[in-house]
Amino acid sequence: MDIDLLSLTILLLLAFIASFLNAIVGGGGLISLPALMAVGLPPSTAIATNKLANTISNGTSMLTFLRAGKVDIKKIGKILPFIFVGSLLGAFTVHLVSPAILKPLMLVMLVLVAAYTMFKKDWGQQYQERVLSTAKHLAYIGAFAAIGFYDGFFGPGTGSFFIFILLMMGYDFLQAAGNAKAFNFTSNLAALIMFLIFGEVHFLYGFSMGFVMIFGAILGSKFALKRGTSMMRVIFIVMTCLLILKNAWEYFFH
Repeated sequence: MDIDLLSLTILLLLAFIASFLNAIVGGGGLISLPALMAVGLPPSTAIATNKLANTISNGTSMLTFLRAGKVDIKKIGKILPFIFVGSLLGAFTVHLVSPAILKPLMLVMLVLVAAYTMFKKDWGQQYQERVLSTAKHLAYIGAFAAIGFYDGFFGPGTGSFFIFILLMMGYDFLQAAGNAKAFNFTSNLAALIMFLIFGEVHFLYGFSMGFVMIFGAILGSKFALKRGTSMMRVIFIVMTCLLILKNAWEYFFH
């Protein structure tokens, strides 16, 4: 594939913006995935290449939040293997079934996430430690594994879903965002491994975007840590609504 310098420059600019927003509340795929398709990559290659770039981006964000004490490795460490396996299975399944079958369910879930967050105004403003029963603990693990599968299989809105479940567990927005980065990194890495096996990654675009995304992820993470939970709640709602509008447009009019 011929590489056009102007197209690559625009792609990298959009990658920076995507990683900045993704580091705060997720939703970066709203920008980076269409950008990859716009430069001529087929959908499967665009998804695979986006996983490479996002693995680098989310890894950077995770480390920034980790240094700030906003990633609770002790509590979430046991969940990561379930997300990893779920994403592996999702990335494998995408070669058997069209991801489009999940669009209606994804739209409904995003609407519920946005509505609940808007109406519950004090939600996620401060950490509320909750003792979970065995049944609830298993239910949350199942939910995270399912989101991991979804990320490997399709992807849009994954960060929003991770943050939403973490908020339900009692985390505030900053802690939820930090832990969600660890989850996102895990699911991206698992999906990337599967896509590498299938040989669908465009390395020049993927590594170029990933390099630029490092800086966007650092700045976005620091912005989130500086602005706190109230600003993150607003951005979370805005990004979730944009995801809804974009995917609803694609579902109903394409």
